Amino acid sequence: MPTAHYIDTHCHLDGEEFNVDRDDVVQRAREAGCKQIFLPAIDLATCHSVLATCHRYPDYCYPMLGLHPEEVRSDWRDQLAAIRTLLTADSHCDVTLSKREKPIAIGEVGLDYYWSREFEQEQLKAFEEQVRWSVETRLPLMIHCRKAQNELVAILKRYAADLPGGVFHCFTGNEQEALQLLEFPRFVLGIGGVLTFKKSHLPEVLPAVVPLQRLVLETDAPYMAPVPLRGQRNESAYITHVITRLAEAYGVSEEEICRQTNENVEKVFGIST
Repeated sequence: MPTAHYIDTHCHLDGEEFNVDRDDVVQRAREAGCKQIFLPAIDLATCHSVLATCHRYPDYCYPMLGLHPEEVRSDWRDQLAAIRTLLTADSHCDVTLSKREKPIAIGEVGLDYYWSREFEQEQLKAFEEQVRWSVETRLPLMIHCRKAQNELVAILKRYAADLPGGVFHCFTGNEQEALQLLEFPRFVLGIGGVLTFKKSHLPEVLPAVVPLQRLVLETDAPYMAPVPLRGQRNESAYITHVITRLAEAYGVSEEEICRQTNENVEKVFGIST
């Protein structure tokens, strides 16, 4: 376990999977060295649960609000209108948030054609609208992408000069895909449990083309727990296994992984680490 602190930049701690032992999960994260946890919403309902969870753990959990591509349906315009209001409201969920509890990013947003292209055009429009929010609000983007990188990059290129930055969440691609994303200089790649999987090529891909200055740590909990916990419910404490594997891949200490990824978080999100 690293002696330095780290940050989980993507954890669905508001999810029902944590309803029974959420306080214990947070305590285990603190004990493992997790200094902060960022929570992405996926739709209007989870915007409220994310905000409520962050209010429960002030100065530790931070909210990100957006509409996930898999949640884009026929009502996407109505959902976006409501989420946009939440982004700038002074109070949420019947509670007044401190400055440190207000949304730090727009997410989880993006494109996902893995299961279906039924709402392909709606996804494109919803994503582009949220990209425009990023430009307007100066909040970074937390981006989800599956089977749609070319389409996603095409949209981002139209706003590249004005975007404040963000994270390409759950990067699992090859060297060419990494280089394409690194062309957006204010963006970083989010790395989680997949790095530790037996068939993952990330331990070779990342050191070959991705500087440590372009990475942040994440869990995507409760999903994608790292080896040796694969198949279990993931949680922020488990990032220590990712840190160990990342240090081995880059040939540096675990403390250096923590130090550099924390610095990267501060650059992207503007939050002191």
